[in-house]
Amino acid sequence: MKRVYLDHNATTPLRPEVRSAMLDALEVLGGNPSSVHAPGRAARALIDEARERIAAALKVGEDQLIFTSGGTEANNLALLGVARSHAAAPLVTTPTEHSSVREVALELQREGHPLRWIEPDSTGRIDPQAVIEAAGGACLVSIQAANNEIGSLGPLRAIQSGLEELGERPLLHSDAVQALGKLPLELEAVDLASLSAHKVGGPLGVGLLVRRTDRPMLPLMWGGGQEAGLRPGTENVPGIVGAAVAISLACEEQESLTPRLRRQVSLLWQEIKAAFPAAVVLGPHPDDPDRLANTLCISFPGVDGRVLVTRLDLAGLSASAGSACSSGSLEPSHVLRALGLDDERARAGLRLSLGRTTSDQDIHNAVEILRKTL
Repeated sequence: MKRVYLDHNATTPLRPEVRSAMLDALEVLGGNPSSVHAPGRAARALIDEARERIAAALKVGEDQLIFTSGGTEANNLALLGVARSHAAAPLVTTPTEHSSVREVALELQREGHPLRWIEPDSTGRIDPQAVIEAAGGACLVSIQAANNEIGSLGPLRAIQSGLEELGERPLLHSDAVQALGKLPLELEAVDLASLSAHKVGGPLGVGLLVRRTDRPMLPLMWGGGQEAGLRPGTENVPGIVGAAVAISLACEEQESLTPRLRRQVSLLWQEIKAAFPAAVVLGPHPDDPDRLANTLCISFPGVDGRVLVTRLDLAGLSASAGSACSSGSLEPSHVLRALGLDDERARAGLRLSLGRTTSDQDIHNAVEILRKTL
């Protein structure tokens, strides 16, 4: 039985179209895109073409795209860039955010910015009214579009509508890394959004901050002034070219891919529940349409998720215990703890995430590996 890969929320296989585009870029690349000579202008043209392609796919302005090294840097730039340009104004967010938001929020709190947590319900959902009530006087609200561990969705439109009623509303940021290619993006509902190429078949090390606001932001670094002065440093030209291909294809294919992923997750859960009646869903139920289509987070009572991931890996199934960014941590998942689970149950979570290359046979094989492993 070939290896089954069900860890697409961690990263995705590089698409052949992306690899080809990056190799073509490497063949012609010979200059720094900030140089004025012919090789430099050729490199700049590749970036300009990529920016134009991404802007068209996302339906935003080309001048609203800031290239970064990934979703983590985009999240850091959004939170730190806004908060540090607004004295000690409060920040509003949730304890279920990705660590690149949660840890930055805690750092800002240490710097003197009041931090207002919006607690989720037992499935990870956020009450938009609670967000709006907490947003008075804040400089930024940061709500994930789709949770990377349990698949709960952020009510961005409802939050935006409520914030518009405030006298001086805060900016609304969304970590949309997991939503890209799996949900219709609601970029018109937010001021700032973070994206990452490698979650949709693109290269590692390339991300985006979509900036739909003219309000001031401070950079994280200083240097040559690239990316409107907010992200200095020589651009990763082949990576940006590959990211443009991956993001545009993901946007084109999202409408057809999402129903298949939803069906496959439902099939996966049905087979797991039949084989393991004691298995429990963590987060929104697979039958709930208001969830990330590709993500299934479950637990098996009495089984440590981290130990199970290792055993599954040896048996040929790639999965994760919570976020890949913190899977090496001995601490229980902060997302599952925020749902009200104790430490033991928060360590029991197993995340199975599907992608474009997942087949129905992969689903059957994954359950068979689970049968033999547990």
